[in-house]
Amino acid sequence: MTHVVTTACVNCKYQECVAVCPVEAFKEAETYLVIDPDECIDCGACVPECPVDAIFADTDIPEGEEEWEQRNEDESVDAEIATGDSPVLAD
Repeated sequence: MTHVVTTACVNCKYQECVAVCPVEAFKEAETYLVIDPDECIDCGACVPECPVDAIFADTDIPEGEEEWEQRNEDESVDAEIATGDSPVLAD
């Protein structure tokens, strides 16, 4: 099992989740974060830290957000590792 970042992260890119991740699972797309399923250890530390409730276990993805599981997997391949110092896009 892994965790998935969903639509709520788009145009936000908050970094609290990155700060608590014990591995380098978060990757940066242009306007949101994704989770690399090969790196995620399913600890769940990121879920309560997300201020926009954008992170879910892959078994609990809300209806209508299922495409994000594949997007996280696909987009994490070429994305840079999130280091927690990217500017937050949301105001």
